[in-house]
Amino acid sequence: MKFVLFKKSLEEGAAPIYLFDGEEEYFKERGEEMLKERYLREPVLDFASFRGEQLKGAELSALVAAAQAYPLLSEKRIVKVTGLYPSEHDYNAYLRAYFEDPQPSTVLLIVNGGKGKGFDLKKAPNVTHVDCSKADEETVLRWIFTRFRRAGISCDTECCDRILRYCLGDMARVAGETEKLIAFAGEGGAVRAEDVDAVVYRDADYKIYEMTDAIGKGNAARYMTILGELSEKGMNETDVLNSLTYYFRNLFDISLLNKTDAETAKILGMKEYAVKMSRRQAQALGKRRVAALYMRAVAALDGIRSGRLTPQGALLSVNAQVLFGAEGA
Repeated sequence: MKFVLFKKSLEEGAAPIYLFDGEEEYFKERGEEMLKERYLREPVLDFASFRGEQLKGAELSALVAAAQAYPLLSEKRIVKVTGLYPSEHDYNAYLRAYFEDPQPSTVLLIVNGGKGKGFDLKKAPNVTHVDCSKADEETVLRWIFTRFRRAGISCDTECCDRILRYCLGDMARVAGETEKLIAFAGEGGAVRAEDVDAVVYRDADYKIYEMTDAIGKGNAARYMTILGELSEKGMNETDVLNSLTYYFRNLFDISLLNKTDAETAKILGMKEYAVKMSRRQAQALGKRRVAALYMRAVAALDGIRSGRLTPQGALLSVNAQVLFGAEGA
């Protein structure tokens, strides 16, 4: 089942064995919280946690023994194991009997990161698979709107969409920023577009900051990794170039202005802390390199507008300047 159906399924009672897998950590953490809130009264006595990579062969017997124990003060005992990828031999030898006849007063929670080598636990008996892969935009937007409504906060579609875009669809960030806006609006309040702009930290901006920091530290691999992450989260080459150009422009202006952080922030319309951090980056890169990066980014965007460069080629030209300096010109 998709994670959005998990809460509804708990109304009919917990399954004996859950397999949560996928890349969205928020869903896994929230699912565990929901099980604990509903069934766990005494965590010290009725909760046990294991790491799957430490359970090989006969060591899996410890996991089974913990799952077979009865709860003391809680409605159910919860046993959690992360990263469990048993071989087919280990599954048949140590786990199969439990999976075929699980302890009804225990919830065995298996939390995996995705595909792993070994026996496919989704095929095991009595396993309820909860898909914790990245949610689509519609699901995230619905989640934001519902969370505001339950908190008694009014919020229109534009605001929900801005939260989604500013957080690049990352559910952990979406949840955190939504809670900040709920506290900001207060009970019975409303969230407007300008509130989102003022309160929500824009994830894309932070990624650009990280990319520039990687340039200053000479970490080409980190720069390219972040670039790939932005692409995976929906930013195309032109979006990345626009963000880089804007950021390099700020570094360029800061490197030229002989003002305090507060004065510079006022002139550039930035927050003082952002100016402080950007100044460090500008100093690490040096005025000459900041100017070269900014000019190359501007030229790349002009190349797109004039049709001389494709967006892919324009970004490659900026990457060449970033990674190889003058030699990449």
